Amino acid sequence: MAVSGVGQNYYQNNMETKRNTKNVNSADKFALEKTGSTQGLSEAEEMEQFKKEFYEDLSKVTNHRTVSNAAVNISEAAFRAMKENPQYKEKVLSLIQRDWGDSYAPRNCSVLITVGATLNEYRADSWPVGYDSEFDVRSQNSFYKRTSEKKDKQEELLEKYLEKRAQAKRQQQELLDEKAAKAEQERSRLEKAWAGSRQMAAASSAYESNVMMETAVSDDSMFGSL
Repeated sequence: MAVSGVGQNYYQNNMETKRNTKNVNSADKFALEKTGSTQGLSEAEEMEQFKKEFYEDLSKVTNHRTVSNAAVNISEAAFRAMKENPQYKEKVLSLIQRDWGDSYAPRNCSVLITVGATLNEYRADSWPVGYDSEFDVRSQNSFYKRTSEKKDKQEELLEKYLEKRAQAKRQQQELLDEKAAKAEQERSRLEKAWAGSRQMAAASSAYESNVMMETAVSDDSMFGSL
């Protein structure tokens, strides 16, 4: 449909207004979606997200080889303090890295970290492995915990693998020994058979020689009597 004159101008102005309104609505919708993805969480959801991120940070902290078991107890006040103050969070992670990365030689230990709302409430306790019943009790409800069970499981699997490999080698050696024994028996049998054949041949030769000698003596006697 063609529009001319004043009507055309009104139509164009009306369409332009609709396009602008559509663009504004799209921009507002995008902004709301973006804001909703980052700021649309409740306070509880934000804290839950923060705890997940902090858990991942703890997973990246390495243990010294003398630290067999490690755990972290964190109060809700500590979580709020770290969430509100990123510098405090980084300081706590630094202290945990220090205490888990330290050497506890000459014996392996279990290390329990306690984190509060201030640095004055931070503490690290350790117990020698085998005498760390208090660690087991105090770390039952820890926010984060890693133990040597996984390492023990790996060592158990390695031991089973090595035992199976040793068993396979023993079986292989037994088969080789059995084959060698059978070969030795066969060699001994052949030697005995060969020796018997030689004895038979020697006896036969001796018998033939004896018969020939007796025949020659008999012939001489006969010629002598003539």
